[in-house]
Amino acid sequence: MSALVTDFLPASLAARLTDEQRQSVVEASREKRLAALAAALQLPEADALVLLAEAAGLDIAANLETDPAARGLLPARLVHDYQIIPIKVASAEAPPADAEETSATTPLHLAAAWLPDEVMNDWLRTFTPRPPVWHLAVAERVHQLIIENFGVGSGSLEDGDDTYIAPETQQHAEEVVDEDAAVVRFVTDVISQAVEDQATDIHFEPQEGQLRIRYRVDGLLVPVPVPENLLRFQDAIISRLKIMARLNISERRLPQDGRINFRAENTVLDIRVSTIPTIYAESISLRLLNQKKEAYSMDRLGMSADEQAQIINILDYPHGIILVTGPTGSGKSTSLNAFLRKINSTDLRIITIEDPIEYEVPGVNQMQVRPEIGLTFADALRHVLRQDPDVIMVGEIRDKDTAEIAIRASLTGHLVFSTLHTNDAPGAITRLVDMGIEPFLVASAIELVIAQRLVRRLCAECSRPAPVVKVKLIESLAILGCDAAEAELIHELKAPVGCDRCRGTGYRGRIGLFEIFRLNDEMHELVLKRESTRTLAESARKHGMRTLGQSGWEKVKAGHTTLEEVLRVITVTEK
Repeated sequence: MSALVTDFLPASLAARLTDEQRQSVVEASREKRLAALAAALQLPEADALVLLAEAAGLDIAANLETDPAARGLLPARLVHDYQIIPIKVASAEAPPADAEETSATTPLHLAAAWLPDEVMNDWLRTFTPRPPVWHLAVAERVHQLIIENFGVGSGSLEDGDDTYIAPETQQHAEEVVDEDAAVVRFVTDVISQAVEDQATDIHFEPQEGQLRIRYRVDGLLVPVPVPENLLRFQDAIISRLKIMARLNISERRLPQDGRINFRAENTVLDIRVSTIPTIYAESISLRLLNQKKEAYSMDRLGMSADEQAQIINILDYPHGIILVTGPTGSGKSTSLNAFLRKINSTDLRIITIEDPIEYEVPGVNQMQVRPEIGLTFADALRHVLRQDPDVIMVGEIRDKDTAEIAIRASLTGHLVFSTLHTNDAPGAITRLVDMGIEPFLVASAIELVIAQRLVRRLCAECSRPAPVVKVKLIESLAILGCDAAEAELIHELKAPVGCDRCRGTGYRGRIGLFEIFRLNDEMHELVLKRESTRTLAESARKHGMRTLGQSGWEKVKAGHTTLEEVLRVITVTEK
């Protein structure tokens, strides 16, 4: 075991940084310091971790597994603040049978997100006599293990040993033991962790004997590990959220809606809050809207060069309607935002009508609808048409009134973007006709319909080729509407493995599947005859439209995702 590092950075690394770069590393939180160091050295984080470990004389721990026997030795606050976790090491000797007498000499293996220092060492001696053996590890994985073993915000709600005071709150020590302050900090921790996990929603769900918290990450609900004593604070947590959203905390019988402006470090969130009464307590859902987050380009959405070419061709049109369809959470608004950014220029007046505004687009006039005061999509659209727009984006066509105005706008020389909730692209045509719009108007106005889904993207760090089961592959291709004969040519496909970078899931991020439907003369006649969605779809496929299933299979063959993911998100309809 090497001597404990007493300086903030080993001399060999410090010498390679400017004063400004060293300051940026110093100011970063412990879990962000490696990223700051990697940026300063202009290296990947993995390489920076190797350099740091070598300079400090420490091992790098991979495939971390926590040591449950040592979990209770350290208070949650210390573990959270210093980003350390007791781990099992394969080469370490097992504790002797007479553990009570020899535990003081048994090494305590600890994985840390950053170099240990003397202050940390002093705190460890306060809680355990076992000598520490330090290992550096991927900061994300250390943080995830802390969450899994101690729970989100457990450092805030801990009511055990009060001898430890978090470093950043020592000057306000009296607040640490105050229940109200603990709840405030806990709620902040839960929201901050959701941002870190790139969650889109947070659900606080009172159950019998527990308060369950779940995040929606990459489209799936993920249970959040919580402190064991969370139920004790349930009412205070619900009240805190309602206070933040400026809701009536005394009204517990009726649903309420509100919003929270949340700021943490460089993150600015517009959070939509919804409460409903349940048999145990109020259930609260938060929709997280990060208006400053990085916008997606068409490339990053996962569109192929051919798909981009089809869409860009229509984006150059002076008028017409482009619709994006799909279920809630399929990325429709993100796609529309990418299209707007593609055409955004100083010679176009672009106005959007949204609910809510999910992205800020520089140079674009963005309007938020407010149904509670009569400002609906239809009413807003009427006023926007008096504003001399070239391009209009309507967040969603929800009724006949909005659809009629949007179609009239497109026929009078405006390019209109909007969304609909349909399973496939041809279904958008029949949906508008079912709303009461005349077929000849639909056929004249609609230029392009894009149906889309989001699937989880395989982790680039750990995904590996795996042999395919031919029978299962043939069945899957048949479901997706692809040529089953292709199965004979496929011997292996990439599969998820799980690593520290993807937190053991095998997936990181999401990628889009797209079905692009464009009317031609034959389909124009079918619309006028009020033909079914199936007839339109058959005609479109005959003329080269690639279905969602076929788009998904292309992504699978390219190694971006898996068949299981594609089958999970695509509604199986009779071909």
